[in-house]
Amino acid sequence: MKIKGIVFFFLITLSISHAQSVSISNIYNREYTSLNGQWNYIVDPYENGFYNYRYEPFENQEIPERSAFFTNSKPTSKSDLIEYDFDKMDSITVPSDWNTQKEKLYYYEGSVWYKKSFDYTKKEHSNRVFIYFEASNYKTDVYLNGKKIGQHLGGFTPFNFEVTHLLKEKENFLITKVDNKREKDAVPTLNTDWWNYGGITRDVKIIETSETFISDYFIHLDKENSKKITGYLSLNGTHIIDQEVTVEIPALKIKKRFKTDANGKINIDISASKIKLWSTKNPQVYKVIFTTATDTTTDEIGFRTIATKGADILLNGKKIFLKGISIHEESPITGGRGNSLADSKQLLEWAQELGCNYVRLAHYPHNEHMLRLADKMGILVWEENPVYWTISWDNESTYDNAKNQLSEVIQRDKNRASVIIWSMANETPTTDARNTFLTRLAKYTKEQDPTRLISAALEQSNYEGNPLVRTIHDPFAEVVDILSFNQYIGWYDGTIEKCQTISWNIQYNKPVLISEFGAGAKFGLHGPKEERWNEEYQEYLYEETLKMIDKIDQLSGFSPWILVDFRSPRRLLPEIQDEYNRKGLISEKGEKKKAFYTLQKYYNNKN
Repeated sequence: MKIKGIVFFFLITLSISHAQSVSISNIYNREYTSLNGQWNYIVDPYENGFYNYRYEPFENQEIPERSAFFTNSKPTSKSDLIEYDFDKMDSITVPSDWNTQKEKLYYYEGSVWYKKSFDYTKKEHSNRVFIYFEASNYKTDVYLNGKKIGQHLGGFTPFNFEVTHLLKEKENFLITKVDNKREKDAVPTLNTDWWNYGGITRDVKIIETSETFISDYFIHLDKENSKKITGYLSLNGTHIIDQEVTVEIPALKIKKRFKTDANGKINIDISASKIKLWSTKNPQVYKVIFTTATDTTTDEIGFRTIATKGADILLNGKKIFLKGISIHEESPITGGRGNSLADSKQLLEWAQELGCNYVRLAHYPHNEHMLRLADKMGILVWEENPVYWTISWDNESTYDNAKNQLSEVIQRDKNRASVIIWSMANETPTTDARNTFLTRLAKYTKEQDPTRLISAALEQSNYEGNPLVRTIHDPFAEVVDILSFNQYIGWYDGTIEKCQTISWNIQYNKPVLISEFGAGAKFGLHGPKEERWNEEYQEYLYEETLKMIDKIDQLSGFSPWILVDFRSPRRLLPEIQDEYNRKGLISEKGEKKKAFYTLQKYYNNKN
C-alpha cells in the first residue's frame, strides 16, 4: 500500500509539473470566459481542509478522504458526517483581496478556500482548455472537480493550468486554497512595508485554444538596426514541426511567412523601413497579427530601442531624462489591492498630471492593465521583482522562487514598449551571498530579454568615511546598466537642512536614477516647514532635495516615494499614519498635497 501511495504521489506531482510548463502569451487579447464574480469561501486557519489529524495532506492519499475541502463532498445520508459545505458559506468577490472585503479578515494571514461552480462546452472537441489566474497571493493550490491541477508560489504574476482532461460540460467545481502567510524563505520574505493582501486578487479566466496553438512570441526592433524587426514565435501542441506561420503588420504593409523548425519555433527577421518609433511624445503602437493553420492572435506593439551610453539613457538613440514617480498597486477608487482598468487609468493619469514620462512600479509586478495603458499613454516603466530587504540569500529554493516570478513577469510583458527596466531587488544588504543571488538573476534576465536595461534599488553610503559626501559602494553596481539608489536625507537621515551640506561622488560612468526620496505628510495638516508630518515639511524637503540631486553629474532621472498614500502595518502613529505610509503626494482619498505641485513645477520646467 505504501508503494502504491508513493507511485500515486509521484504521478500527481509529475502531472502538476507538466501542467505548469505550458505558457500562453497575450491572454489579454485572447477570447476567454470569465470566472470573476462571487465565489463561496471557507476561512481555514488550522488547514483542516488540507491535512488530516496526523497532519498528512489529503491530496497525497490515493483516495482522498471526503473531509478534504477540495473534494466538495456532500452527505450521502442523514448520518453521514461532513463538517463543511461550500454552498452554505458566505461569498466573496473575485478579483479582490479578502482584507478590505470582510472586516473579520482585515488582519488575517493564513489559508482561505474559494469555490466556483460553472458549466463549460468546448467550441471544438479537439480544443484544449486552461484555467488562467492573473495573480493570487501567495501560495495557491488549485483543484478542479476534486483533482489537483497545480500549485503556484508568488502573489503578483500570472499562472495557468491545463484542464482539458478534467473538464465537464455541466457542474464543474473549481476550488483553490490561497495562503498568504509570510515565510522567511519566501519572495518577498517576512518583513515588508506594504499590506499583505490575501486572496485571488486579479482576474480568473478560462482560455480555450486549438490543439496546437501560438504559445509564445517576442517581437522587437533589432538592437543594431532600427529598420529591422526581429524576434521569435513558438507553437505548443502535437503538430508543431514544419508549420506555416504568418506575421502581419497591416499599417506597414508587412506580411511575411515562416516555417517552424523541429522545436516548433520560428526566428523573425523583417525589414521595416517606414516604421514610426514608439516614444513618450508619440506612443505609436502597431496591430500585429500572428496566424497559423489553427490559431490567430493579435497584439498592439510599439517598436523602440532603449540603451545607455556613458551616463545617458537613450530612447531611440536620443538622450532622455526620466521624470518619474513610484507607485504601489492600491486602488485609488475602492481601496485595497488594485486590479481594474479604472484603477490603473487613474494612477497613470495622476502621474501624467504630475508631469511624469516614467513610473516605477514598486515593489512587485503590477497588473497587466498598467503596462497596456502605459504603452498607449507613452509612459516608460520600471518593473520590479519582489526581492525585498532580507531575502534568504543562501537558500536555493528561494532563488528558484525569485527566478520563477521574474520569468513570469518577463513572459507577460516582454512585448510592451513601455517597459524599459527590469529591477532585480530593493534595498538589499551587501553580502557575498546576496551579490551572487542578484548577479545570477541579472544574468538570467539578460538571457531571457537582452533588449532592456537591468537595475536595482540600491542604498547610498558615505564616501571614504566623510558623512557629507555620498556615494554608491556596492559590487552589484558593476552588474547593472543603470545605477539606482534610494536616499532619505531630511527624513530618516537628519533634518531637511542637511540637504544643503551633502555632495555626491559617484565613481561609475553610468546613468544615475534616484529610485526613492520623500517625506511623510498628512493631507490637510499645516504648520511650520520645520515640523514633521505637515504638508509644508514635505514641500520643503522636495524643494531642497531637488536642488541637492540636481548637482549629481550622472543624474538621468528619479522616481520619488510615492504617488499615493498606501496601507502598511508598520505605520502606526495615531491621527497621522493610522496604518498608512504617508509619503504620498496624493492622499488615499485622492487629495493632492503641496509637494505634488512642487514636483510638477520642476518636471514642467525640465527638458
